[in-house]
Order: sequence, then structure tokens, then C-alpha cells
Amino acid sequence: MKKIAFAGICSAVFVLSVQAIPSDARREEAARQADGLIEKMTPEERLGQLMMDSPEIKRLGIHKYHWWNEALHGIARSGLATVFPQSMGAAASFDKNLMRKVGDIVSTEARAKYNLFTAKDDRRIYRGLTVWSPNVNMFRDPRWGRGQETYGEDPYLSGVMGSAYTRGLQGDDPKYLKLSACAKHFAVHSGPENLRHGFSANVSPRDLNEYYLAAFRMLVCEAKVESVMGAYSAINGVPCCMNKWLLTDLLRGEWGFKGHVVSDVGAVCDIYKGHKTVKDAALASRATIAAGLDLCSEDTYSALKDEVASGAFKSEWLVRPLRHLYTTRALLGQFDPKGSTPWDNLGAESIATEGHRKVALKMAEESLVLVHNDGLLPLDASKLVCVGVGGPRAQDEVALLGNYCGYTDKPSSVLAGVLSVAGPGLRVTADPELWDSDVLVLCLGITADDEGEEGSSVNNAGADRFQYEIPDGQLKYLAEQRKKHKNAKIVSVVFGCSPFDLAPVVKLSDAVLVVWYPGERGGEAIARTIFGLNNPAGRLPITYPKSYEDLPDFKDYSLAGRTYLYATKEPLYPFGYGLSYTTFSYSNPRVESKDGKIVSVDVTNTGKREGDEVVQAYVRAPAAAGDRRVHHLEGFERVTLKPGETKTVSIKLPKSAFFVYGEDGKPSVPAGESIVFLGGGQPGFVETVSVKVIP
Repeated sequence: MKKIAFAGICSAVFVLSVQAIPSDARREEAARQADGLIEKMTPEERLGQLMMDSPEIKRLGIHKYHWWNEALHGIARSGLATVFPQSMGAAASFDKNLMRKVGDIVSTEARAKYNLFTAKDDRRIYRGLTVWSPNVNMFRDPRWGRGQETYGEDPYLSGVMGSAYTRGLQGDDPKYLKLSACAKHFAVHSGPENLRHGFSANVSPRDLNEYYLAAFRMLVCEAKVESVMGAYSAINGVPCCMNKWLLTDLLRGEWGFKGHVVSDVGAVCDIYKGHKTVKDAALASRATIAAGLDLCSEDTYSALKDEVASGAFKSEWLVRPLRHLYTTRALLGQFDPKGSTPWDNLGAESIATEGHRKVALKMAEESLVLVHNDGLLPLDASKLVCVGVGGPRAQDEVALLGNYCGYTDKPSSVLAGVLSVAGPGLRVTADPELWDSDVLVLCLGITADDEGEEGSSVNNAGADRFQYEIPDGQLKYLAEQRKKHKNAKIVSVVFGCSPFDLAPVVKLSDAVLVVWYPGERGGEAIARTIFGLNNPAGRLPITYPKSYEDLPDFKDYSLAGRTYLYATKEPLYPFGYGLSYTTFSYSNPRVESKDGKIVSVDVTNTGKREGDEVVQAYVRAPAAAGDRRVHHLEGFERVTLKPGETKTVSIKLPKSAFFVYGEDGKPSVPAGESIVFLGGGQPGFVETVSVKVIP
């Protein structure tokens, strides 16, 4: 593979101002602790510790450890936990502070579960402290089923939200990691799902550096994520998990990564079975270790047992990856006596607490995006006689959860939420008794059974979505209710973490609310929003195209025509879009520093309700710079304003915010004036104010 330079961006721009937690000195101390254990291992023991289900080494006091745990939007697959909105919904909040708080809660529950499990000597899968989250792949095509796991189509938004979650998961203790977070899937691949085990994403240096690698760079260089997961697929013909340029030259060399690298589950096996790059498991194992992979998330490395025993594969070659893995374990406190870390006494009382559930409700409320409102919302319960709640998702608790989820003992469906918020003084009915309703709340859309990972859904399409319409029968149901209840108003509530053609839904509805997979308190959040107890301020983290026919070939990884950044056609709803129950105005945009690193704007709530505004800053390069992007998000702040209140919002813009990338992938700061647009959405779709900056 041709080496693709990144021009030292990480060290030049980001790293100097970022203090690693734990510190570099503490990491070296942990590495020495790891070295002391590794030196005492036999060659066979060393090999065994490089696989996902690492065996016990009793004579050294090393417990069995399974590296695979999940925490995408809550600690997953291990019983009771607080279930937060799916990642795409969290991204719609544009609230990095709340995202970090969610990460902190998830890590608290993970530590508590770890303590409970280890007290029983239960060290199987989904019990550990190494969580394989977040997913910061780019949702470059709305057909990709795993897009729900990501933070959307924009590299900056994905990097900021993923970094906030990573910091929450890993904590800020100077000595110990609370958890080890993992940036996945490194790098590029985002569908098709049914091709991933042998697919090569062919991308240019410019596309790589400008778009596909940007969020990973932020997590590694700024958030100091402890782990990175290699993808199943290949980049330009070289499988990611045996790609030395990717795992060593770029990740460790240019970016200075100091944690450990894991393969996706089965990805080492894919190298000879799917990609057919080498002929057998032993050669695949050798190639991945040489490239910089540390953990084989399967047992393919067992193919090296004979070579390790005979000395044909030198035991010393296992030291480097094992040192990375054991340094992480040491930083997690796994080799220290009980009571050493601040979290060793957490237990059942720290899981699914009322406080944690309140944060889940808060994130659910902040994630909801109002895309259409003819003035119906918010509802005034005092003026209503009957509200009907119907549709296939009205009582569907599965639709709350998304994939890679935990489980709640107190799920709030939309019907349950409306009953709770409306109270006993308002009649609430459900299908099929909707006949005398003043307002119908009709719940449509899909669940994670309809989109997701290869083999995880029931749609027989590899879990990707190839139907842009609302699912079969649902539009017909909506039309029938519109015809049957001519005097009733209709609120359509749409579940699902990828876009739909909402045009016919809007035509049949008085209001439309996009709710993603909103987590355990989703129904309550939806009801509180419909009845005005929550003023919606979520913004779309992905473009809603008018038609799938507007999209390039799914397998084509070039960027022309994709996302708002490279758009060539008008969307149905743009990235960054969302309505409120109040209005906002912008004034007095200004540059606060000579180098353009801080821009400020005054934001006023000009309506009659308190509400949140998501202030978005988009940069547009000078025309002569040759930037292919229409403009690009480089800052945002979510701010709460009372009626008539004005606040000044300031956004820092580092030099990298103004970069333009050449065909060789190298960035440069263009000559002349760049324009920074400030407003509640993209320029061209909402009113914005702007300032000119010479960076």
C-alpha cells in the first residue's frame, strides 16, 4: 500500500496542549509492572495472553480475562443497566458536556458490575473493563445498517462527541483508568455489511485525511483513547488488521498512540478466509503481529503454537504486543490489591440508580428532533378531551433500545409516557380505540431488528437498509387514520437511526418528531416534549436525502455527492436541522483574537418559551483554495436561553479548522479570508451571520 502522509498534524496541532490521563510517567510505571509479569511467562503463556479469551496463569497470580465488553450507549449484554439513547440520538443532542456525563455513568455501572462478577470469580465475556466503544466510523451513506452506532456523517461532530464519551468512560484519575475505551473500527469501512469480511475500501489520500480519519485522530490525539480496533475490511487492498502503515506508521508513529490495538472479532481469520491475502491462519497471525496488532479477538493465533514451541516464531516477538496489553491492564488496576482503585467498592447500589435514569431522560429529551410543526405542538392538555396513541411502535419497548444495548427493568413506551405525563384528567386511548381523539400520536418507524450489523437483523439484506420509505403498511396506516379522523390532529413519532423519506409522512401529519432509539426513558421524553414540558432542540446529525436515487453507489468510497460536506443535490432535511417551540436571533458576530482562534456571537431568545439553541460554526475556505467541501462544521455550543435573554457564545477555532487538503492528503492553511458562519444550522438553510477570518 502506498504510504499516505498526514503531515504530522497530530503532533503539530493537537498534542502539545493535551495532558494524558494517566500521565506518561504513570504509564511508564504501569509498563514496568507489565514487564515484570511478561518476563516470567513461558513462550506458550505469552501467546495465550494475546487472544481475546486470555487464560489464567495461576502461578503468577494472573486471572483469566476476557477482553470483550460493550458499552455503546450503556453497559451492554450483562443484565440490568441504565440504557441511554443510541449513539446517533446522542449525537443529535449536540451536547458534549452531557455526553461526557453519560460516559461517566456508564463507567460507574461497568466498574460496579465488574466488582460483582469478579466476587463470584465470573470472568467470562461481557464482564471486563475493556469496552469496545465508541464507534466513530463515518455514516457516509444512509443505507449502512450500523450507522446507528455512530455519531453521524460529520467528522468534527463525531470526534467531539466520541471524545467526550471516551473521557467519561476513562475518567480523570491520575493513577488509574476507570475503563479502557476503544475507537472503532479503524479505519474507513462503513458498509456494505454483507461484504465486510473481504471488502476493500478504495480511497484517495485526500479523502482519508480530510474525512475518514479525522474523528479517529481526535480520539487518539486529544481524548487519549486507550484502545483502537482494526476493521474487518481493507484500505486500498491491504486488510486493516495487517496494515502496517495504518497501525504502526500512522497510529503509533505520526499520532503517538500509546495504548493497545485489537482486531474486530474474526478479523484475523478474515485475512486468509475472506480477503485471501495469505494462505493460512499462521501466516495471517504473523502478518498482523508484524503490522502492529496487539490482541487477536478470536483464537486464530493458536495456529502459531507449534512455531512458538519450536522457536521458529521467537518468543521475543510477542513481548511488544503483550506489553501494550498488560500496560492497559495495569492502568486498570487489575494487578493491584483490592481497594487500590477509587472504584473497587462500587456495587449493586451504583447500577440503574434514579440519578442515572434522570440523565437517561435528559439525554433522550435533548436528542429529539422536531422536523415539522404546523403549530400543533406543544399540546395544551387543559384544552384536550382525548389523546389517542397508536401505530406499530406505540407500545414497542424494543424500539427504545437500539443495538449493543443493556436492559432496563423500567422501560417507558410512548403509550406509557403519554399516560404518565397527561395524568388521570385526560382520556388516553390506544389502538384500535382511537375514534374520538382530539389528537393522535402515531408511532412509526423501525427497530434495531431492521437495521444493524451483518447477521443481526431480520431484513435479509445484511442488515443494511435498501428501502427509503417508511416500512410497508405504515404509510397506509397513517393515511387511513388521517381519513378516519378528519377532525383530529396528528403527531407522527418516527423511530429509527437512519433517514427515511418523510415527505409523505409530513403531508399526512400536523407535526413530525424524529426520536431515534431513545433509550429506557424514551416514551416519557417524547410525551414531555409533545406536551411542552421539554422544548425540543435536537439537530439532525445526518442529511436526509430526498431519495436513495440521489446517492452514489453504496460501494464507492469517494466522497462526491455524499453528506452535506460534498453535497450536489438539495436534501429533504439538512444536517444540523431541527425546530424549536421558540425562536432565536443572532447579532454582533466578531473575531475575538487576531489569529481567528475565537469567534463570538450574541444569541437572543426572541420567542415566548425558554429553550435551548445549538449554535453551529461552519467554515468556508476562500474560493481560490480549491476546497471541495461546501463548508464544514468546526464548532458548536448548546446554550439555554429564557424568553428575551441574550447570551454571548464564543467558539474556539484552532488553525486546523481552516485546513484545506491537497490531493496528496497534506493540509495547508489557505491564503486569504475564510468565512465563518454562525447560526442555528447550515448557511443556506437558516439565517446565519458571518465573519471573515485570516487564519
